Amino acid sequence: MMDMNELRSQIDNIDDQLVKLFVERMDIAEKIGAYKKANNLPVFDPGRERIKLQDVAAKAGPEMAQYTRVLYAMLFELSRGHQSRTTSHLTQLNESITASIESTPKLFPQTPMVACQGVEGAYSQIACEKIFKAPSIVYFKNFEGVFNAIDQGLCQYGILPIENSTAGSVKKVYDLMIHHNFSIVRSFRLKIDHNLLARPGTKLEDIREIYSHEQAIGQCTEFLKKFPNAKIIPVENTAIAAKMVAESLRTDVAALSSRNCEALYGLTCLALSVQDKGNNRTRFICISKNLEIYPGADKTSIMMVLPHKPGALYKILARMYVLGINVIKLESRPIPDRDFEFMFYFDLETSIYSEEFVQMICELDELCEEFKYLGSYCEVV
Repeated sequence: MMDMNELRSQIDNIDDQLVKLFVERMDIAEKIGAYKKANNLPVFDPGRERIKLQDVAAKAGPEMAQYTRVLYAMLFELSRGHQSRTTSHLTQLNESITASIESTPKLFPQTPMVACQGVEGAYSQIACEKIFKAPSIVYFKNFEGVFNAIDQGLCQYGILPIENSTAGSVKKVYDLMIHHNFSIVRSFRLKIDHNLLARPGTKLEDIREIYSHEQAIGQCTEFLKKFPNAKIIPVENTAIAAKMVAESLRTDVAALSSRNCEALYGLTCLALSVQDKGNNRTRFICISKNLEIYPGADKTSIMMVLPHKPGALYKILARMYVLGINVIKLESRPIPDRDFEFMFYFDLETSIYSEEFVQMICELDELCEEFKYLGSYCEVV
């Protein structure tokens, strides 16, 4: 029986041959890519790949067939990536991104007019003042109002919650991002502390109604079990809940809201930080009607429509892997009125100045049926 050193020596010899053959294969793939470009042929040939996978699996034998399919599926992705990198042309989107990088001011705005949902004391206001130095804030009743204010030119930017570490994504905002051709220009993760606020003189045992936003209610379910006889009432915003309590003149109602609202509306705090999880954070995005890309942008958000076919998502993720692009968020949602088709949301971590980013942008049309670029930005710490 051979010892470990002898076995490893054999592996090394095989690897030397594999590397040499791999380089030769990629060189030929590059020439094939040049031929396809010259003859206006697509890089991806699904029929050819399907036949090839069947062939190599049969040659490998039953025991190694599946391993061989996986190996060659990745090899095909590497070949396509190499072909696209050496033959791709600049797309209109890439040209728009380049133009935006050049035309966007180097300094992020300090005192713009910003649209927020809710009223004074809302978490969106706190996030807004973290993103901008001295913003002028205009409040709107709902998310649609924020988008309309930007669309009509009343405000240059809008601040919206996009996801929460406990409750997940704010799907209404994603839906509006699909409908409007707006861009994300910055983001911020805000630590969320929900507090039970009421008018002075209110006692915990007297509370019969508790108001708050539906997501805040969902984030405080364990605490709310202490009030089995209280009616839990969802409202548009946590700050609106606090304002309603202050204006009610009642001592049997309370609100789940931020501590900012305590002094703002003359309330008293009956219970601090009542959310179920201590590390409760909401990610807010700053949106603009114009495509603006500020220095330091290292995150990109995109949406894709993929066919309901085996391997459709794998091909996207494999290409990201080949390009060395880190996927930090991936979420899917069914597309209304389209059976078995899904919209996928991606948050990607990659510098807009990298070759990998440019290559990805140039390849997206070939990778999916539909694509929407939501912007490249940095996250405020």
